[in-house]
Amino acid sequence: MKKIIALILVVLMAVGMFSGCVVNEEEKAGTNKYNLTTVKEGYLTVVTSPDYAPYEFYALDENGKPTLAGFDMDLAKYIADYLGLTLEVVPVDFDGIIGEMSAGVADLAMAGLSPDPDRLEKMDFSDIYYGGKQAFVTTKSKKAQFTDLESTNKAEYSIGAQNGTIQMELAAKYSANAEIVTLTKATDIIADLVAGNLDGAYIEWDVAVSYQKNYPDLEIVCEVPYEADGNVIGVAKGNADLLKYVNEALHKCVDEGTFNQYLEKANALAAGEKYEGMLDQDGNVPTDEGVG
Repeated sequence: MKKIIALILVVLMAVGMFSGCVVNEEEKAGTNKYNLTTVKEGYLTVVTSPDYAPYEFYALDENGKPTLAGFDMDLAKYIADYLGLTLEVVPVDFDGIIGEMSAGVADLAMAGLSPDPDRLEKMDFSDIYYGGKQAFVTTKSKKAQFTDLESTNKAEYSIGAQNGTIQMELAAKYSANAEIVTLTKATDIIADLVAGNLDGAYIEWDVAVSYQKNYPDLEIVCEVPYEADGNVIGVAKGNADLLKYVNEALHKCVDEGTFNQYLEKANALAAGEKYEGMLDQDGNVPTDEGVG
């Protein structure tokens, strides 16, 4: 089975993947088809948090070499090509994305973002391109304790959520009486949950489904209501021209069916060997980190 998955990974990487991290210095600036103002002339600089399969993560080949993957990353490449720009991806921890956009050092933020109104102070939003939703998860051994969201709101429970995300807000809303534990990476939340250090956690639905493939003990309890369902791209505040053409590219990608292909590919890669988190300074998976 692992050999089959490895073969799928090799084929998919060969036909559509681009190497992760900041753009290769050999890649020249794009033609800037629409004469857009960007952080770096001729480039589209995208900030992401590569710990969120199937949105963005590192797929590992048979030698353990990481390649930035996920449907957000394929979509980023599509948008850059549509705009005639060279894609530059800058990985950061999720709680650093708002700061990067606020500082004006990135053109787009693509990291499974929900259109949280509080984020509008730091960035503009594209149209919704994917109907993501939220979930409360636990382990099979604790499933009986959680029948609905109301049952999560008890002082004896430790509930996890990723720092800087809407899941943190949802935890504070629905599990206010519980001990809310915020961690930097979604992978840390799942690891602590499976290890028994947490009783439950709030996480994006598709991310939870992806984790279930590697952690069969993970149980999705229920969908969590959230008024701003769906995912958007964060666009540099006030850059109306860039927002206009990003939306054009989004609609074209979705309408022609290409985005669905990205979804299928991302899910296939996420089922194989992967790493979710930041690489070391040499672009390798840190030796003290596990892989999925």
